[in-house]
Amino acid sequence: MKLLKDISLFSVLSDKEIDLLTQKSNTRTHPKNTVIVNEGDASDSLYLILSGAVKVFLGDANGKEIIINVLKEGDYFGELAIIEESNRSASIMTTEKATFAILSKTSFKEILTQHPEMAFRLLKYLARRVRELTNNIKGLALLDVYGRIAQVLHSLATETQGKLQVTHRLTHQEIANRVGASREMVSKILKELSLGGYIEYEGKNIIIHKLPSRF
Repeated sequence: MKLLKDISLFSVLSDKEIDLLTQKSNTRTHPKNTVIVNEGDASDSLYLILSGAVKVFLGDANGKEIIINVLKEGDYFGELAIIEESNRSASIMTTEKATFAILSKTSFKEILTQHPEMAFRLLKYLARRVRELTNNIKGLALLDVYGRIAQVLHSLATETQGKLQVTHRLTHQEIANRVGASREMVSKILKELSLGGYIEYEGKNIIIHKLPSRF
């Protein structure tokens, strides 16, 4: 349940509603070097990694591949597949024995049909995300990398126990993808923000103390 709650799409749902999704999910285990999905495949399921790890990659006809990302326990992929009709944009293979919780589009639709109030909350969440993406696009045009990283952190932060903090697990590569920069550049700027007292790491959370003046 907790891992499903960490999926951004489901963050607006109650524990009871998350439990409904849990009950409709199937568990499947695959050995190392198993291709879970192929680039171009029709997608109709969300995969949540319960244990193990996978690599996300693109390949060509000559067998060469480019690894885009590595996902581990608690990470997920295919969340949009339970909402829209689309094909997989990349291939995914286990890099070690891995177990997944899988929620199909059919099961998800069944739950929403029986609980329409869930659908309304998810629509509100998606509308908010559209607004955030619009602001991000404006930021890409108007801010430098330093400012764009600060904007991303601020947009993801929530007030918790009197602290403004990012509780969503966020890798440097994920931030880099959001701001259109290299992972190395993101790591460098986050280190500067930390040394400057703008942010602080508390476990896996990022505490935001203040925003840099250029933001």
